[in-house]
Amino acid sequence: MSETSFTPRVFSGIQPSGNLHLGNYLGALKRFVDWQAKDMETIFCMVDLHAITVWQDPADLKKSTRELCAGFIASGINPEESILINQSQVPEHAQLAWVFNCVARMGWMQRMTQWKDKAGKNQQNASLGLLAYPALMAADILIYHATHVPVGEDQKQHLELTRDIAIKFNHDYGVNFFPETEPVIEGAATRVMSLRDGSKKMSKSDPSDASRINLTDDADAIAKKIRKAKTDPEALPSEADGLEDRPEARNLINIYAALNEQTVEQVLADVGGRQFSEFKPMLADLAVSKLAPISTEMARLMQHQDEIDKILARGAERARAITAPILRQTYDIIGMVPPPAV
Repeated sequence: MSETSFTPRVFSGIQPSGNLHLGNYLGALKRFVDWQAKDMETIFCMVDLHAITVWQDPADLKKSTRELCAGFIASGINPEESILINQSQVPEHAQLAWVFNCVARMGWMQRMTQWKDKAGKNQQNASLGLLAYPALMAADILIYHATHVPVGEDQKQHLELTRDIAIKFNHDYGVNFFPETEPVIEGAATRVMSLRDGSKKMSKSDPSDASRINLTDDADAIAKKIRKAKTDPEALPSEADGLEDRPEARNLINIYAALNEQTVEQVLADVGGRQFSEFKPMLADLAVSKLAPISTEMARLMQHQDEIDKILARGAERARAITAPILRQTYDIIGMVPPPAV
């Protein structure tokens, strides 16, 4: 099996499904900015092909895609330093996904937790795209030969499937063409929980807007939601073990730690023994200082949607300089006549 040296390259994406919130920022966008500062190529994607595995209102999807792009930029992604793309504008994603549909096995797809959760007992009426979603995710990553993928815990199983697909492809064709990409899950707040129920993940689908901090919230809204966040009557502990059976307290400490670039232990060393009446204003001030500038910049960018479209077009052009040669090589490996060079 021939050896291949893979360029260190980061890829990750977010669905443009609207209502970006604090969980998206701490679990993804902030991490992406950190990766951008490292000495490797970075590609960040609005995965609109994934979004349509369930029906989307066309006008809302366009708006959400542009708003997500604004969120990337406002959070610190520089489209000159990183490649910032809209998935559907880079056709090699979908083309490689079909190849991977033919590599992956049905049993692999049916074992995916997200398929079971989203399709539930209604599997016969779920879209084929929802079942095949992980093969497209694998293609998103491997069409760039990405070596690092920052993801949340809920996507770890899909990254394992990506590795399985890469291993099977390489074995089937006697090559070492696709890397066995590793998921990167790090930091105190990779999983941000609801402000109203610390046992549930923060979500845009929660009917209570008070359960989340939206990236479009202004300073007053951010502070108000933190002041009203659910807590318990006990003082904050001085060590992490003291958060064991206190989900709301753990969530707020995690959020503070992530926003302030600290560990949970460092935060508790400072605030241990304090009541929430003292800690919440500290968290509110920190959140406003970090998040209000993002919402302001997002609003400004959304007033210039033609500029957002130009950024995405340029990103697609840069992306295809990577993806088109990799697709051509894939086709050559499996015996298909490669398409003309882009």
